[in-house]
Amino acid sequence: MSAAPLRLGLAGLGTVGIGVVKILDREAALIAARAGRPVTITAVSARDRSRNRDADLSGFAWETDPVALALREDVDVFVEVMGGSEGAAKAATEAALAAGKPVVTANKALLAHHGQALAELAEAKGTTIRFEAAVAGGIPVIKALTEGLAGNRIKRVMGVMNGTCNYILTRMQAAGLPYETVFEEARQLGYLEADPNLDVGGIDAGHKLSLLAAIAFGTRVAFDAVELEGIGNVSIDDIRLADEMGYRIKLLGVAQMTGRGLEQRMTPCLVPTDSPFGPLMGGTNMVVLEGDSVGQIVLRGPGAGQGPTASAVMGDVIDLARGFHVPTFGLPAAQLAQAVPALAATPAPYYLRMTLLDKPGALAKIATCLGEAGVSIDQMRQINQKGDQDDDAIVLIVTHKAAPSDIADALSRFAATGVLVGAPVAIRIEEV
Repeated sequence: MSAAPLRLGLAGLGTVGIGVVKILDREAALIAARAGRPVTITAVSARDRSRNRDADLSGFAWETDPVALALREDVDVFVEVMGGSEGAAKAATEAALAAGKPVVTANKALLAHHGQALAELAEAKGTTIRFEAAVAGGIPVIKALTEGLAGNRIKRVMGVMNGTCNYILTRMQAAGLPYETVFEEARQLGYLEADPNLDVGGIDAGHKLSLLAAIAFGTRVAFDAVELEGIGNVSIDDIRLADEMGYRIKLLGVAQMTGRGLEQRMTPCLVPTDSPFGPLMGGTNMVVLEGDSVGQIVLRGPGAGQGPTASAVMGDVIDLARGFHVPTFGLPAAQLAQAVPALAATPAPYYLRMTLLDKPGALAKIATCLGEAGVSIDQMRQINQKGDQDDDAIVLIVTHKAAPSDIADALSRFAATGVLVGAPVAIRIEEV
């Protein structure tokens, strides 16, 4: 007798949910062979039943309430692809776990804010949460950390994990267009979240980094401790100047455990053009994992989209169909440490751009501020001069390696000089 089907309850029929429907419709036989049993959808839930979704949903039962979907007797696994850290997604996930049902989710915000409590609930009920689709789209980075690299002590996790930001930055680079123009272009193309700050403010990518850090370092998810800075202050001048120096600008996440505690930052950085991150274009994501035994592993692939994200969902579903369970964050929830948050302190060179009033001694005042903060200058030059003596001067400075706190001290000193026009831009140069 063949094994009983694994029955899914699918909450959310947007891009990812319909992608799951299509994969199961197209590849049912292959999935059954790989999973050792058929995988079927028995019921679905979404806000608008009448919407045309380009998929045949007639064979599925319909629940308007995702909590009711999670509790149906003919649902073995609850698949949550609705999104949102609160409300229906949270309530339905909690209901499924409380009933002892495993959850597969693409919801990075839910886990970033409630991951520890949900992991504890899952383990108390003898089940688990799988969330490959929540981080870096189709890239199997969660599986790499929890399984393939489980024999390593992870030293550092780095990643470009928001395709929208990478699209904006690389589009500025390729077309020579200003940020505002490309931002609007991304909006028109539907690349931005309803709240664009989730993307360009680094929040979405910060959610993902906090989940990877929890697995990599055996700690509780600590999204609130991620240092966040978006890409809104990056100008076309910065893009062009970085290129001239052999760098690209990326929204780069870095997490590492130090003697002071857990560093987590998601900020714009300059990376060498010939580094793994340098050639990364458009919506492609990349995660670099560094282990004590394996060295450096580079994972690259599509960070979003129907097919890639649904592929990640199905990878988790097939593992569950095979009977394969691991703790949500790689260790039993009770063993996850409460990490001490630490601000980034590792010295690095910095790129500084500022506009100075056309006053005698303005540049000397800036140099003095850097010296008083203990920051030494590697390169300094004035750019974009038009020959008009009344023009303000745009000045570029590249420092030698400096502690982030010393750079912050220098920036605060700049503000008291009275020679700046607007706020200076400071971007870390990350040697990858």
